[in-house]
Amino acid sequence: MDYGNESLKKHKKLQGKIEIKNKFGEIRNRDDLSIAYTPGVAAVSSHLAANPKDAKNYSIKGNAIAVVSDGSAVLGLGNIGPLAALPVMEGKALLLKEFAGVDAYPIVLNTQNTKEIIATVKAISPTFGGINLEDISAPRCFEIEERLIDELDITVMHDDQHGAAITVLAAVINSLRLTKKKKGGIHVVISGAGAAGTATAKLLRSFGVKNILMTDSKGIISKARLINLNSEKIKLLEFINPENLEGGLEVAMKSADIFIGVSAPGILTATMIRSMAEKPVVLAMANPIPEIMPEVAKAAGAFIVGTGRSDFPNQINNVLAFPGIFRGALDNGVKKITEKIKLAAAYAIADYVPAKKLNPNNILPSPLDKEVAKAVAGVIK
Repeated sequence: MDYGNESLKKHKKLQGKIEIKNKFGEIRNRDDLSIAYTPGVAAVSSHLAANPKDAKNYSIKGNAIAVVSDGSAVLGLGNIGPLAALPVMEGKALLLKEFAGVDAYPIVLNTQNTKEIIATVKAISPTFGGINLEDISAPRCFEIEERLIDELDITVMHDDQHGAAITVLAAVINSLRLTKKKKGGIHVVISGAGAAGTATAKLLRSFGVKNILMTDSKGIISKARLINLNSEKIKLLEFINPENLEGGLEVAMKSADIFIGVSAPGILTATMIRSMAEKPVVLAMANPIPEIMPEVAKAAGAFIVGTGRSDFPNQINNVLAFPGIFRGALDNGVKKITEKIKLAAAYAIADYVPAKKLNPNNILPSPLDKEVAKAVAGVIK
């Protein structure tokens, strides 16, 4: 099937993917109108004016998430702007509803100015119980998320960072169970130091991985490159690259146990995989073309291979994480998605795969299994 062509046709036919649904029921007479709107609604407004914390119980706020993007880093398409980002944000909203019953609203902003984005999200925040930041380029996304977490009293999460990191960690947990390796003794290479790569490195550190190397388009991130690194990459050097290695990806990959790719297509070679440690794990998630194709990685000796694609085993898909995280945050009044919560979510996803079904071609639940969101929501406390 030509998914692109089918998607174009369906989007045009339906004029998008989501719509507003009336929960009050049909407005059949003056009584219905008076209860749904004026004069009856004035009693609700007066109640909330006196009791603002009750908004989550008397309005959409209690089950509403804003999916916010500036269109600066959309999928693998890059900086294509807000209108082009809108179908992706609609898709995110659809998945939040379909998998977790969350009412989500796509909001694209006609600015890529950090201060303006922060101010705008703060201004619209009273409507929502949480903010899902999406497809905002690094390093701006780090400051935007941090500021909003500090300045708002609702859940804020940049899914490109934390949804990706949580799902990757779930894959790592089950990979370690199969390879019988210990987290403190493994060597992990992350290719890509943007939003997903940075968050993944931080979560792996919290998990207990001690030896992490990261590469970007110029090679291994090391102290020798300090003068040319942005502030976020400099912060990473506080815990990555403990031996201060220099060079390209081929140097980083020697004796590595796990490769995590959130970068570019075709950059990982069979030779690099052959240089890895015993039972190497390759999680190549560049989309639509991964860092190495699964069949090539397997032929080179990879024990476990995962991608971001749905047409290969072990799809590493954020939909395993973000619906349940926001469902749990809304239900339990969680204001901040802490490292402890992220670790719990990753274990919830990993543990969802029964031990008897865990194998090199099945390290994660199916992204279509809607029960996963319930398992994740249950640990968001």
